[in-house]
Amino acid sequence: MNQKITPSTVLLLVIPPFLWAGNAVLGRIVSDLVPPITLNFLRWAIAFVILLPIGYSVFRRGSGLWANRKRYALLGLLGIGLYNTLQYMALHTSTPINVTLVGASMPIWMLLVGLLFFGTRIAGWQLAGAALSMTGVLVVLSHGQWQQLLALRFVAGDVFMIIATIVWAFYSWLLTRAGESGQIRSNWATMLLAQISFGVLWSGAFSVGEWALTDAHIHWSWGLAAALLYFAVGPAIVAFRCWGAGVQRVGPTIAGFFSNLTPLFAAMMSSAFLGETPHPYHAVAFLFIVGGIVLSSRSRAVS
Repeated sequence: MNQKITPSTVLLLVIPPFLWAGNAVLGRIVSDLVPPITLNFLRWAIAFVILLPIGYSVFRRGSGLWANRKRYALLGLLGIGLYNTLQYMALHTSTPINVTLVGASMPIWMLLVGLLFFGTRIAGWQLAGAALSMTGVLVVLSHGQWQQLLALRFVAGDVFMIIATIVWAFYSWLLTRAGESGQIRSNWATMLLAQISFGVLWSGAFSVGEWALTDAHIHWSWGLAAALLYFAVGPAIVAFRCWGAGVQRVGPTIAGFFSNLTPLFAAMMSSAFLGETPHPYHAVAFLFIVGGIVLSSRSRAVS
């Protein structure tokens, strides 16, 4: 695994937070139009159809999919079936600021999961980088006024997001182990389609349960259709492709710090939609978050 962060790697790891920020903002907007679990299923079903013409060879005999079906079933469950379902459930039942705050704990969970389950060590520089990056997140969430953090209240949706964040940490670590047990070797589309194929089955099963146990309904419109297309192409296909490639290059620990750019991008998008101008604290937060990324990557370079 290449530990050096190159400009292309930075781009790979910046694109997902940007698209995920749009996912959070738009997901909150459509939360009253479609049930959260069904939203996740529709998103990945569309992504499956889009990727099929490119990665259909994954279903051929000898592709590696069936020989490694347990691995891809697990990746599909964690990264597609569970993480995104829990995220949409969180957006459906909690406030966006709380969901963003909980999701910003990603670097901490990356470090802990790596330590407890994958035999990695936590360096002092990584802890310092995590603290610096988290400070930047808090600057965004508090709008530069720390007393606003005291007014935050956590509800059931925040618990969903905590679980989702831990699930994503496991998913990211498992991505780095893909080559150790027979990774599908063709193109990026086959690798992603292998995960989506199982992920659609998982999310479809969860969606059936949602409709059977709740009063689920969908308010169809062209706006919702456009949102579903964005969810499938941007936060799903493009973001997962870039995230997987970035994690393979630098590992999940460093990649996890880039996820802290999500609340910054979300704040900027919200400001754009509301017609507000950026504030000085956005620049301060950006410096803290990037500083945490640089500090963490330095720990890898000198270790």
